[in-house]
Amino acid sequence: MPEPSEEHPGAVRPAALADPPGAVRPTEREYRLLAEIEKSRARCRALERRNAELTARDRELTALYGVLAAELEETNRGVVALYSEEHQLALTLQRTFLPATLPEHSAADLAVRYLPAARESEIGGDFYEAVGTPGGLLMAVGDVAGHNLQAAMVMGELRHALRAYANEGHPPHVLLELLDGLLGRHRPGWTATVCIALLESGTGLLHVANAGHLPPLLVAPGGGARFVHAHGPLLGLGLPQPRASRHEVASGAGLLMVTDGLVETRGISLDDSLEELRRAAEAGPGEPEALCDLLLETFGAHQEDDTVVFAARLTRAGAEPGPDTA
Repeated sequence: MPEPSEEHPGAVRPAALADPPGAVRPTEREYRLLAEIEKSRARCRALERRNAELTARDRELTALYGVLAAELEETNRGVVALYSEEHQLALTLQRTFLPATLPEHSAADLAVRYLPAARESEIGGDFYEAVGTPGGLLMAVGDVAGHNLQAAMVMGELRHALRAYANEGHPPHVLLELLDGLLGRHRPGWTATVCIALLESGTGLLHVANAGHLPPLLVAPGGGARFVHAHGPLLGLGLPQPRASRHEVASGAGLLMVTDGLVETRGISLDDSLEELRRAAEAGPGEPEALCDLLLETFGAHQEDDTVVFAARLTRAGAEPGPDTA
């Protein structure tokens, strides 16, 4: 026979569902807590499964990242090797734009040193030239603005043009104006600095025309050195160039022309560097090859930009022009 329910006296439950004697039934609150606990356990089991999935995915991603990192490293090595190869080709091309040798000339002993930029990412526009002309021995050093292959190509064009114009017998300041016009017509936007020194035949006069370049240094045979500071505007601006300054030089006098890569050092003013250069050349050997080596040893330790050091010893000032054997 069914028994009355304790919670609901008016209700009855089947005898099969009756609590055993002495049993304590959970309250409704405890039922709810048990249900919440079971839900929490279910959520924990779901989170554990999700965590396992994510852990497995993390392992896959880690492995993938490792593969990608290895492939990226291999690609970078290939790019570096390719860039290094292209840079070496560019340097080789740049060197072809420079004279293979200096001419032998009866009026002067000549020496030059050229160093490319220390940074592999840069190719400079520094150049030099020496050529026997109808007016005497012409010597020049220049620097095209820029540090890339295009700058080197413009440098090559300027140097070859200078050589051709010089063989026509133009005076130094006219040569600069011709080069300025060349840049304006064919390379608009490009600029360059050029210093030209012409040792005139039969007079012992040195004509110096400077388009914005570092001043050349004259070293007297008996001691003493001074810069020739007169200069005009750099090339590529379409501005007129002043006439060359004239200087009497004695046999045995020295001429030094450099590019800024030799003397520009971070933290040191250009004036201080030039004064140090003047003192070093004044006290240095008169033989051009030895002087070039000394200056590179003295100033080249912190050299970053490409550098030209051009030295001449005027052995027979005022001599007739000799053949150009470059």
